[in-house]
Amino acid sequence: MPGRLDARSLEALVRKGEIDTVLTVVPDHYGRLMGKRMVGRHFVDHVLAEGVHACIYLLTVDMEMEPQPGFKLTSWERGYGDMKMVPDLATLRVIPWLQKTALVFCDVYDDDGEPIEEAPRWILKRQIARAAAQGYLVKTAAELELYCFRETFEQARAKRYQNLTPVSDYLEDYHILQTTKEEPLVRAIRNGMEGADVPVETSKGEWGRGQEEINLVYAEALEMADRTTLYKHGAKEIAHLHGCSLTFMAKYDMGAAGSSFHLHSSLWDRGGRKALFAPTGRARGNGRATWPALFGQWLAGQMAMARELAYFYAPAVNSYKRYQSGSFAPTRIVAGWDNRTCGFRLCGEGASFRVENRIPGADANAYLAFAATIAAGLHGIASKLKAPKAYDGNAYQDATLPQVPKTLREAIGELERSRVARAAFGDRVVDHYLHAARLEQQAFDQAVTDWELIRNFERI
Repeated sequence: MPGRLDARSLEALVRKGEIDTVLTVVPDHYGRLMGKRMVGRHFVDHVLAEGVHACIYLLTVDMEMEPQPGFKLTSWERGYGDMKMVPDLATLRVIPWLQKTALVFCDVYDDDGEPIEEAPRWILKRQIARAAAQGYLVKTAAELELYCFRETFEQARAKRYQNLTPVSDYLEDYHILQTTKEEPLVRAIRNGMEGADVPVETSKGEWGRGQEEINLVYAEALEMADRTTLYKHGAKEIAHLHGCSLTFMAKYDMGAAGSSFHLHSSLWDRGGRKALFAPTGRARGNGRATWPALFGQWLAGQMAMARELAYFYAPAVNSYKRYQSGSFAPTRIVAGWDNRTCGFRLCGEGASFRVENRIPGADANAYLAFAATIAAGLHGIASKLKAPKAYDGNAYQDATLPQVPKTLREAIGELERSRVARAAFGDRVVDHYLHAARLEQQAFDQAVTDWELIRNFERI
């Protein structure tokens, strides 16, 4: 059965009984997939042409699915009405790890047929359109790290996610023997993604006990965001089917390495055939002459906006606990050639020359992270920002370099002050996500943590 489908092939599979369920999904502001399971016949007969409705509160709930006050998009006062989910048939695909199931991403519209600007997929689409208007096609890639555990998700929850058993007893970076032990699960994820037309390059052990990295093939930005989101969702489903669990938390344990979302980006011509960042000479070293001016401006924009757009790379309180010196997670906003101590790593040769943003964590919403990347790069181009020199040395130890925000509260403050963000995304979008960020911070501020109990219960 093919991975990618069109309406005609789906209809044929439904009529033959080979597909009986279609998942109609939309990513929420966390990047989770929300939607409905449609009977295949009903999807073909009605939803293909008419779309399907869902409650608009999906863009305003918290992680526990509780409606949150204060959003302008919808509220109890406005009745929490519906939004219309319209399938993007270019995303229609088979989900091979679920029996007789297909999936399609949807875009969401209000009662007047207008796009709901706050929806992550629309946010990214609008940044892609801004780039296209200038003649640029944006290609991106995502490298996401994750931790695998022997407990099921239900067992992990029963243990309050404490004292879990990683699938490895030792650090496994590039370790073939240990990853062979994990291969039943990881192979199922790789092959499942391939079967769903989410092409995979490699998998490898990472710098943690039970930590893996599965790298997806680069693509145009919207396609890459869809792939990344489906990958994160599907990996959890496949782990569940294998009787184990995994997490994309940025820092699940302070004694373990964090999990990153290394975000690669480059610009191409309108047809996607010519790489506009390809150096004229060798790209190594500090010589800016080898970099096209366009690349230097794109990189300078990324660096200039790294603090103001940090929330879109690190959306949770936990995200900022990943930024630890000597941990392969960045602490400084600087760019270096193949230098993993820097927030931005320059890598690749020829047409593959690109910038790798190492600031996002694996918990980031891919649509928002890619949108922030494009907005930052376009800012650098529009402002003709000066290309930085490539940094040599250990950026962790250089106190003269600007820092990645240390807390969600700090990132909120940066976004609040950002004129560039409002110019790029619009007030509706910025205000919506600022409110979501403040609610996330408030929820943590009101919680009593295990650390507080252990430190104070008996001895205070």
